[in-house]
Amino acid sequence: MYKLDKINVIPIPVDEIDSTFRPQCLDLISASLGGKVLAVSDEWFAPATNLLLPSKPIYSEKQVFTGQWMDGWETRRHNRKPFDYTIIRLGVSSGTIEGIEIDTTFFKGNEAPAISVEGCFSSEDNQVVSWEETRGNWEVILGVQPCGPSQRHAWKLANPTGKRYTHVRLNMYPDGGIARFRIYGKAVPILPSNPDAIFDLAAAQNGAIPTSWSDQEWGSLASNLLLPGRGSDMADGWETSRSRSKDHFDWVIIKLGIPGKVKSLLLDTAHFRGNFPETARFAGIFQAGEGEPNVSDKGWQDITALHECGPDKEHVLECLSAEMTFTHVKLTIFPDGGVKRVRVFGIRSDDQARIKSRL
Repeated sequence: MYKLDKINVIPIPVDEIDSTFRPQCLDLISASLGGKVLAVSDEWFAPATNLLLPSKPIYSEKQVFTGQWMDGWETRRHNRKPFDYTIIRLGVSSGTIEGIEIDTTFFKGNEAPAISVEGCFSSEDNQVVSWEETRGNWEVILGVQPCGPSQRHAWKLANPTGKRYTHVRLNMYPDGGIARFRIYGKAVPILPSNPDAIFDLAAAQNGAIPTSWSDQEWGSLASNLLLPGRGSDMADGWETSRSRSKDHFDWVIIKLGIPGKVKSLLLDTAHFRGNFPETARFAGIFQAGEGEPNVSDKGWQDITALHECGPDKEHVLECLSAEMTFTHVKLTIFPDGGVKRVRVFGIRSDDQARIKSRL
């Protein structure tokens, strides 16, 4: 077994994990983004693919061939090698890493006693898999850290390097179980080579994130709006509480992955059939310098007309300001309801002077 480099990290208390990493970071290996397990040393009791599920771990007394069903990754006992491992490809083209979470919920007595995480940048999955448990070209992201039973553990990198990674390897010493694995960071998109190519400026894979919102009920996060695909049910959309006051509205502000000129927008109410908004509107703003815009800032300008919404449907809205550069868009829904996805189609801006003022 080779020696791991020491990396300075800051342990994060359980009650501060979500506020530390969300919404400014993505879970770069989430199955919702397309994160994929490429290799695993062992998964006798439970598959490593469970690690990437966006949902919280659940408990069941159900029995299967190998014993009790477990919602996580669990390897057999008595590992003769120093550690078990799984190799995972990020769900984005590449990303920078700011923190890591290991969740051992419901693993009591069979949890992984310790873990470490390594990463690499490679365009060749087969090459990465061939390294197995050897050093290969892996770089240490998180040195060996102890884990306890049935709890969330998280560490923030004290000095994020800004290096780009495409793959990570989770090592657990010597064996055991882990419910969930999160890699918190930012997507680094591969932009179209053609400057006039239209792409989704608000896709999570392109670095877009929600920065603020009025409400997110039922555990349905605003960040779900930026995920790929149309999902499978209402759980992976954005839904707000029922409103009881006159003239109520809800909103979410999205920071685009790159400043751009918006050509058209799409609002998808897939799976929201009796709880979709009555109407919706988009606005845009160019935010220069540091900080994020507030919902009430005077710089917002409408970029679509007020649009009547329907159930379980993709609504296409044309942009009223197709030649203006925006860094953020704001979706306002009236009076409340659920939205599955938002797409902001446009081109990256050639207004370099304004973009540099943002950096």
